[in-house]
Amino acid sequence: MNLRPPFTAAAFVIALLASFLPSALSAADGWRDLFNGHDLTGWKANAYPDSWSIVEGTIRTQATKESSHLFYIGDGKADFVRFKNFELEVVARGEPEANSGIFIHTNLVSNGAALRLSYGYEIQLNSTAKEKRKTGSLYAVVDLPTSPVDETKWFTTLITVRDRRIVIQVNGQTTVDYTEPVNVERPPERKGRKLDPLGGAIALQGHDPKSVFYFKSVRLRPLP
Repeated sequence: MNLRPPFTAAAFVIALLASFLPSALSAADGWRDLFNGHDLTGWKANAYPDSWSIVEGTIRTQATKESSHLFYIGDGKADFVRFKNFELEVVARGEPEANSGIFIHTNLVSNGAALRLSYGYEIQLNSTAKEKRKTGSLYAVVDLPTSPVDETKWFTTLITVRDRRIVIQVNGQTTVDYTEPVNVERPPERKGRKLDPLGGAIALQGHDPKSVFYFKSVRLRPLP
């Protein structure tokens, strides 16, 4: 006797979504894919756009000259999309001796010829021996002396921002749990290293011509 329930039209639709539209299922639990896996739709470089390309379904960065940053711009109606409270998950890997980063609460304002972003926080991605701030650091705020992962293999960075608190997890390991003090003061060269009450942009970093990084997945879930 066959006890299997009939395969209804609704079940058929769900099966199709599971097979062909993973982003739709992701949206059901609040996650939103910022990278479509095919092209750079929804993203824009602040300088040297040739620093960014699509390779085998990943975003590849290798700065062609000075630093370049790839901003999430969504539908392109504004220079960038602001996010305030959120979870951001990035799956990445780098070539040996490569430097990169993920910026949050930032904007297009840069500092000097090197196009270093002047506002917001950077979550460090780094496989170089020279750079002492290692992967999982909240750059120049909470710095790690050793890396929790082998950056030449795919690893997942989860960044959670809620009000004044920033938590960074790398492959499930918490590397930073930082609460920004009220009226925090930074050194003059990093005076903009603060959370923006209105939220800010998300950007990926192309650090320098010798550094190559790949981003396989970038997704975000807004938090209340």
